[in-house]
Amino acid sequence: MLRCLTFAARMNFLRASTLAVIAQTLSVSVVILSPAVAMAQNDSQTPPLPHSGGTLRMVAQSSGGTLDPQISYMALTRQFETPVYDTLLAYPKFAGARAVPVIASLAENVPQPEDDGLTYRITLRKGIRFSNGHELNTEDVAASFRRIFKAGSPTAGPYYSHLKGAKECLADPAHCTLKEGITTDPASRTVTFHLDTPDPEFLPRLAWSHSAILPADTPASDTGNTAPPGTGPYRITGYDPTRFLRMERNPYFHEWAHDAQPAGYPDIIEATFGLDQESELTAVENGQFDWMYESIPLDRLGEAGDHFAGQVQIYSQLLYYYAALNTTLPPFDNLKARQALNYAVNRHAMVIYHGGPAVATPICQLIPSGAPGFDSSCAYTKGASPEHPAAEWKAPDLEKARQLVRESGTAGQKITIVAPLDGRYGAMATELRNTLAQLGYDASVRSMTQAVQFSYIQNSDNRVQIALTGWQADYPSASSFLQTLYSCTTIHPHSDNSLNVSAYCNPDIDALMDQSAMLALKDYDASNASWARADRALMAQAPSVPLVQIRRVTLLAKRVHNAIATLNDDLLLSQLQIK
Repeated sequence: MLRCLTFAARMNFLRASTLAVIAQTLSVSVVILSPAVAMAQNDSQTPPLPHSGGTLRMVAQSSGGTLDPQISYMALTRQFETPVYDTLLAYPKFAGARAVPVIASLAENVPQPEDDGLTYRITLRKGIRFSNGHELNTEDVAASFRRIFKAGSPTAGPYYSHLKGAKECLADPAHCTLKEGITTDPASRTVTFHLDTPDPEFLPRLAWSHSAILPADTPASDTGNTAPPGTGPYRITGYDPTRFLRMERNPYFHEWAHDAQPAGYPDIIEATFGLDQESELTAVENGQFDWMYESIPLDRLGEAGDHFAGQVQIYSQLLYYYAALNTTLPPFDNLKARQALNYAVNRHAMVIYHGGPAVATPICQLIPSGAPGFDSSCAYTKGASPEHPAAEWKAPDLEKARQLVRESGTAGQKITIVAPLDGRYGAMATELRNTLAQLGYDASVRSMTQAVQFSYIQNSDNRVQIALTGWQADYPSASSFLQTLYSCTTIHPHSDNSLNVSAYCNPDIDALMDQSAMLALKDYDASNASWARADRALMAQAPSVPLVQIRRVTLLAKRVHNAIATLNDDLLLSQLQIK
């Protein structure tokens, strides 16, 4: 399951000096967490850390809606909930190559698959309490997974349907028991998961936020504006989705695994909602707030780079923008036409539209940098081919592209690009239209609001030839990109929920992706190598045109330090220090 993200900002060109200044901040703005600190041995709150205390004040355009951690699907809400809720496993709270795979959190161990991947056995840590004082136990775990189905979590089916009894829970959520899917032994604090069929990504899904462990008596319905108790270092104590959110320390928290859930620095974290991006930036520059959630507007990146370089935060995400090519409609039912556009597109221009090389990089493969299985490769750049790819994109090859168009016999055909109204998408769509015109096509752009466009491009009844969109993984995973976007099983004709917008289906490549996924049960490195092969095989068929991978660019106030960003958790609010 992937989330589509857009950024409301205006396109502008950055001066070379500004790019250099902003690029330099990349080496100093993201800090890797220090080694694990000693874990408290009692149920009292973790002693204060050096530089702890104070109120962290952040600002965002709007709230993320419901505070129910098993239902919320907004990136901003996940930002708040990361230091409030915990899962059995977690992605490490530091940056770098070691940030995958998952590590133990509420569980003492990362379970090894048993019975050929059908059984996973974990033991709960002792002495962990929720913010209401209730001590974590095995029934809380079992009840939390039943609640995923009862409360209607949006990832109940996609992520947890491998559990025994899950199909019955999906059909009749109110009577979900998972009696055969989850067994517990309270005396040994053991929880055992039983699957109908192997799920190579079961462990990452135990680290996904919708599998947050809540008290067993949590209502089996969306809690809305009320946050259930959690086990993390903070609790949400106030929330008005139109105005503010307030978080205070969990008095029962002690640090059990620093890399999984570190103790926090601020005493209080407050968020204010309602400012636009321009006002957010000005307020942080003036010290009225400590951090802005939205990215710095493109037309003010130069200002931030020139005057606030030491406060600019730049960090990578598993997010890229691409043009999906409908492989069932002319001209892109022709492989050579698809390859031609991949050769012809000017990815350097796409980088400029997103702020320049300090904050964006060209991409011409389907697994982004930072994701498992990434192996830098570019088949569609000058001097390269699918048989002999280059290490990275260098320049468009219009001569090769025009040759392929001539061979395809598709020149002169009409093509409509369907794009969101957002300024960056508009610039990208115009660039694509001009490129198609250079190749001899009669191209035009049709724009619509993002909320409408996202559903529209998925429905085959709308006969979209090219769709501009962007994707970010729920968790670091090659399958989140390749299988979700390009497998036969994610094609749902006549539906607004058909994530394979390209409608590309290749049983041989599907088999390779399935093999890559299953390898993860026994050999993580071999699985990644196999995913890289699947990536290259898919790009040889060119079902889409990858364009640009972006970095987040935000601003901290002068008094805030120790910014730590991860691929999976964004900026860690709990680790910001106020001086």
